[in-house]
Amino acid sequence: MSLPVSRSMYVLVTCVAAITAALAAALSQQLSLPVWAMFVGWIAFFTQGLDARNAIENLACVWAGLVIGALASLAIQSLAPHLGSGLTLPVVVFVVASFVVALRGLPRMRNLLAYFLGLVAWFASHLEPAPASLGILLAATAIGSAAAWIAHTTPSRLARAAS
Repeated sequence: MSLPVSRSMYVLVTCVAAITAALAAALSQQLSLPVWAMFVGWIAFFTQGLDARNAIENLACVWAGLVIGALASLAIQSLAPHLGSGLTLPVVVFVVASFVVALRGLPRMRNLLAYFLGLVAWFASHLEPAPASLGILLAATAIGSAAAWIAHTTPSRLARAAS
């Protein structure tokens, strides 16, 4: 197998990523945050551009997706008694999907994958739509995004320091 980087750099990147992921998981667990949600932030980091500006934008899109998901949950709760559960979900999904997909035309904050990661994280959490619930997921995804940035930037810094 041919590696695009030296074998030692390959091992360094692998070890740094594994150690960083383990530390981020431990921190999330210590803070009683869902570890799986931390990895949503980690994934979001790698969705678009690997610099600080894109990292912040990607995380902001995840956070916006979380907020949109919480609002969608509230809409479902409010509309279900009037429309019935069989109609409420498709109507809310249609409105949310239309809104999120339309965001792709923005000059910034147009990372659809990150918006949908936020939406998926919200609904996968099965949390009540409340500020505390959002806080849990915002914190977990922030830890994951920061950890991914550390895992991405540290190997090259270590290699430069060693040479």
